[in-house]
Amino acid sequence: MLPGADIHAIGLSVRVAAAATVFALPFGVAAAGLLAFGRFPGKRLLDLLVHLPLTLPPVVVGYLLLLLLGRNGWIGAPFDALGIRLVFTWHAGALASAVVGFPLLVRSVRLSMESIDPKILEAARTLGAGPIDAFLRVVVPLSARGIAAGSALLFARSLGEFGATVIVAGNIPGVTRTLPVAIYDYAAAPGNDAAASMLCGAAVLLSAAVLLLHERIVRPAGCGGGAAR
Repeated sequence: MLPGADIHAIGLSVRVAAAATVFALPFGVAAAGLLAFGRFPGKRLLDLLVHLPLTLPPVVVGYLLLLLLGRNGWIGAPFDALGIRLVFTWHAGALASAVVGFPLLVRSVRLSMESIDPKILEAARTLGAGPIDAFLRVVVPLSARGIAAGSALLFARSLGEFGATVIVAGNIPGVTRTLPVAIYDYAAAPGNDAAASMLCGAAVLLSAAVLLLHERIVRPAGCGGGAAR
């Protein structure tokens, strides 16, 4: 039986992952659309910036976010003037998770958008749809499977995020202590192997469930069973 603190850590990880997914989704869809259909100066730079968190160590992402969200940061200073603290809260952990998993979301959505038949977009333009209208009414609905799959990947990545989260959110029991941070705490202290193993098992089950959902989303309808002849 898991103690209450560990159950809270699991619940907090799910909440952080869900918040990260919801926050990143509109930005991810917009970025994927720009990279899939956009023709503008700086497109390669945007592509680089979008995928940069995928190659940077998570602690580097966390430290850069700490500089931005801290009291003297470009983002943190205006909020601090209003009495709102961003760092060392679970919201900061959600933001860090969103940034780290953002490339996975964008890549999945972009591939889905690029697979759309160009003739469908041409037909929408012929009927008088503008670029934004065509994107919202045609591209986004046709990319629903890729959007769902990318969201599942970002959610799964956020569940296991440690490096960036611990930098900007810290390790406050009952407040910002997520599942990976709790496992680290148990593994770092002698005599807590059983507790660490139980939390690792919980992490494996959660991740496996999300990946199975992702596989179900990306698998084409009718796959998995032989067609009757």
